[in-house]
Amino acid sequence: MARGTRGILVTGGGSFLGSYIAAALLAEGLAVSLLVQPGAEDKLGQLSRHTRWSRADVWSPGSLRGKARDHAAVIHTVGSLSDDPAHGASFERLNLVSARNVANMCISDGVERLIFISGSRAPWLNRGYIQSKRAAEAFLRRSGLRITIVRAPLLYARDQDRALFFRLCTRLGKLPPLAWLGLGNAAPLAVELLARGVAQLALADGYENAIVYARELQTLARHATVPAEEILPDHEHRELYDAPDEDLPFGWTPGNEQR
Repeated sequence: MARGTRGILVTGGGSFLGSYIAAALLAEGLAVSLLVQPGAEDKLGQLSRHTRWSRADVWSPGSLRGKARDHAAVIHTVGSLSDDPAHGASFERLNLVSARNVANMCISDGVERLIFISGSRAPWLNRGYIQSKRAAEAFLRRSGLRITIVRAPLLYARDQDRALFFRLCTRLGKLPPLAWLGLGNAAPLAVELLARGVAQLALADGYENAIVYARELQTLARHATVPAEEILPDHEHRELYDAPDEDLPFGWTPGNEQR
């Protein structure tokens, strides 16, 4: 996809991951639209001035109708690392149902390409989370869309005070032989690097029906126009996601109105 053509639609507008990806796309000169969960509009910050955005609930197919029309691709960031089955927020609903609804939106609105933020298997991740992401991947492969699956590890902000275990995993994941044995794709990754890598995927051809891991994302990120530290310099999510002992979540989870 060339710069200046039809824009990219990102689900999870105003969320941690959605905001970084939107900023990375803007840095590459792409037009960006955001789908924002009702009630999360105030979390858009500076992105509200640089993107087109509209309210939509990815668990409500009716609210998605027509939202992807005239876009070149959709990047689906919504999901959750934790569930709450007692209130109807199972992993299946959070990660599979949302992906299915977004894929159906793409099909009905004539958007052929979908970049799906999935998860990379790691011992510290809930098995149910990974299973729901793999089920979503399988559904998307059968959808007929041009799919790119990004198996992302846990993500962190560079100024986040993280647990020592995760800091060590990130450092060791860069070193052979552990990097070659899979830790390089499972170790926590700075969200700016993932965002820049995903932006390059949106620009590139040849990644349809491909699975992309953290190490390849980092390679792609080197081609980005703007350095990582300049993406979203006045980002407003530090207080919202102040979790010193764990890495930050993807997207949003359903609020009380979806339970």
